[in-house]
Amino acid sequence: MIEAQDLPQPDRVEGAPHPRETMRLRGQAEAEAAFLEAYTSGRLHHAWLLTGPRGVGKATLAWRIARFLLTTEEGNGGGLFGDVPPAPTSLDPPDAHPALQRLLAIAEPRLFLLRRAWDSDKERLKSVITVDEVRKLKRFFELSAADGGRRVVIVDAADEMNTNAANALLKLLEEPPSDCVMLLVSHQPSALLPTIRSRCRTLRCRTLSPEDMAAAITAAAGEVHADPVMLAELSGGSVGEALRLLKLDGGKLYGHLVSILGEMPGMDRQRAIALAETAAGRGAEARFDLLIRLVTMMLARLARTGAVGPPPEAAPGEAETLARLCTGPEAARGWAELEQELSDRMRHGQAVNLDPAALILDTMLRINDRAARLAAG
Repeated sequence: MIEAQDLPQPDRVEGAPHPRETMRLRGQAEAEAAFLEAYTSGRLHHAWLLTGPRGVGKATLAWRIARFLLTTEEGNGGGLFGDVPPAPTSLDPPDAHPALQRLLAIAEPRLFLLRRAWDSDKERLKSVITVDEVRKLKRFFELSAADGGRRVVIVDAADEMNTNAANALLKLLEEPPSDCVMLLVSHQPSALLPTIRSRCRTLRCRTLSPEDMAAAITAAAGEVHADPVMLAELSGGSVGEALRLLKLDGGKLYGHLVSILGEMPGMDRQRAIALAETAAGRGAEARFDLLIRLVTMMLARLARTGAVGPPPEAAPGEAETLARLCTGPEAARGWAELEQELSDRMRHGQAVNLDPAALILDTMLRINDRAARLAAG
């Protein structure tokens, strides 16, 4: 029996603090400013859709907004001598507000967190947000706030709602309770019901620059990484993905891939076998999944080189290797076709439990064959 405090949290990236524990947000100043402008101008919408790639800080932004809304006194002309409190200039909450500790413990009665629930029978997290969880949200709305003030709902992530849950949430969005703000985190907003999207104002979160990535990694992992450009390139500007790369030594793994690619079309088969075998065996599932993603990314970067030139280097010697193997638009098309073919093949092989080492080795042999054909003209 797992104790409540030990249950996994579906909205937390492994190896990083929960978004509610992250006080500073890096790289999303534009999104913060857009929300603050709506608030200070009296145009605060009842529902907001926070979009952007996974891991760039959408949930952290949602919790920053929630803290702001639940700790900020609304200007009503009731200040000392009847003066109106000055408009806030940031989403930073007051340092000593009593709601801060309640929010940190998810014990604030004016906040509702809608996320995947724990299945006590199967002792694992449910794969989707079900309609039962949305019904709890409906009951939350039916209760009066303890002090009659604003209430906030965070949905993390809206993409994880099943059909019944999405339809139930839509009804609440169509007839929103008074003085309530709903914050929907979404990694793939195009997959949501169009009617849900149309009832929300969008806040777009961008991918992080290398500088912002370095600061965010230091804050999340408590360490300074020596190569923020590599992390930004391989993670797609996502802090969550960068943390996974660090945990699995993804930078070193990508360096091995680029080194083998640099030998093509005369690939050292033994080096390829050694790389493939690191993805096999019990406990190597995460590394296998990462290796698939890195191979796919390497091929995409090859194709991009032929079209617009090499991207910033994510491994030593990468730019030279990419430029040699992809010399122009025709080669770029060939690599792009291979990227799609091998990506589909590797994901299918993973889904049907093909031998990981054999799958990776075959993939590297196919890449070497394409390099040979392109070199021959």
